[in-house]
Amino acid sequence: MNKIRKGDQVIVLTGRDKGKRGVVTARVDADHITVEGVNVVKKHVRPNPMKGTTGGIVDKTMPIHQSNVAIYNAATGKADRVGVKLLADGKKVRVYKSSGEEIKA
Repeated sequence: MNKIRKGDQVIVLTGRDKGKRGVVTARVDADHITVEGVNVVKKHVRPNPMKGTTGGIVDKTMPIHQSNVAIYNAATGKADRVGVKLLADGKKVRVYKSSGEEIKA
């Protein structure tokens, strides 16, 4: 079970974007995620008349390692760690470590 999923609001813990908040837009692989507005780089793009794209410098969101972000707890207004709890019916749910309350997806 992934502790951080697409659509979660996260806070960046380290790096040049430390302290920024954003929404996870995609999981690139098992360890990397892309977060909206975080780790944005300038990319030089060549024009491609076959695809109809113009050249120039574009902003591109690059992946960030999931260990460098923490889920945002709206109740406390801070970053929080994620735990997994087993319910009585056998389902696994994600919970905030600080309060034990379930994370709403």
